[in-house]
Amino acid sequence: MATSLSGTSLQLEIAELMVQSLNLDVAATEIKSDSPLYGDGLGLDSIDILEVALVVSKRYGLQLKADNEGNHEIFSSLGNLTEYVAKQRTR
Repeated sequence: MATSLSGTSLQLEIAELMVQSLNLDVAATEIKSDSPLYGDGLGLDSIDILEVALVVSKRYGLQLKADNEGNHEIFSSLGNLTEYVAKQRTR
């Protein structure tokens, strides 16, 4: 989980991207780091996750491939997604 100031701001930035791209009825600041993105958390489905992957890929210059075995873990929570982006980003 990202705990540094830059990690926290990156997490908020990613949450804002998700809220904007999916038109979510929740404030980015209300999305908790450890809340599940699927199901009982934000309630995202596979199409929503594809959209998130697309906007995150474009914004941070990284590749998220559909056949990546780590996708379930990467997209399991906002914190995990933020951690992945922080390690893989090129911009």
